[in-house]
Amino acid sequence: MNIFVGSLHYDINEADLKEIFEEYGAVSSVKIITDKFTGKSKGFGFVEMANAEEAKKAIEELNEAELEGRKMVVNEALEKKDDRKRPNNNRGGGSGGYQKREGGYKPRS
Repeated sequence: MNIFVGSLHYDINEADLKEIFEEYGAVSSVKIITDKFTGKSKGFGFVEMANAEEAKKAIEELNEAELEGRKMVVNEALEKKDDRKRPNNNRGGGSGGYQKREGGYKPRS
């Protein structure tokens, strides 16, 4: 199960987060999201746990638990949906604009 962990102190690293979640079961992976320019933590991340029951127990007990003076937000991560519209590269064409005629470009009639 993929778990979202938010409101993290910026000094928390992946090893710290893994250690906290391992108290509830095996942790498959930990990823703290960082700014691509500075490399600093954005204050949230994801923990992957293989066992759903262990993951649910971790979510229940760690949600709103205090860590380094901040209350963590811990819940099941929802799958990201890509709702952005994709260009269809259909440029239409043929109507409006200008048309080359004798004597230069002139508006279409």
